[in-house]
Amino acid sequence: MSDAPMTPPNTNPAAPTPLTIAALQRLIRDRYYATDHARGTPATFMWFIEEIGELSTALANNAPGKSPTAEQRANLDEEFADVIAWLCTLANINNVDLTVALEKYTVRGVEGVKS
Repeated sequence: MSDAPMTPPNTNPAAPTPLTIAALQRLIRDRYYATDHARGTPATFMWFIEEIGELSTALANNAPGKSPTAEQRANLDEEFADVIAWLCTLANINNVDLTVALEKYTVRGVEGVKS
């Protein structure tokens, strides 16, 4: 695996609209909120941590100097997606708007902004 920069987003006009954090959070809420809410924060947090563990393993399998298989490379992408989805789930059942929460990184003058 190389340390080359990520491929730029698809600029094909026929391609789907890029997914925003707000849209992903809304999609997760629309599809899973009833189940997620019933499960509650503690059990959902456990699922989230399990996904972080799986991401850790995938990162190790794709670390510099390793020669990951195509399956291991695909699994890395999948585990990143799973972690983000479960984070959206936690945010939804705790009434956190991730777009607003992330303003600390995107809006100058908001406490916590990275420079």
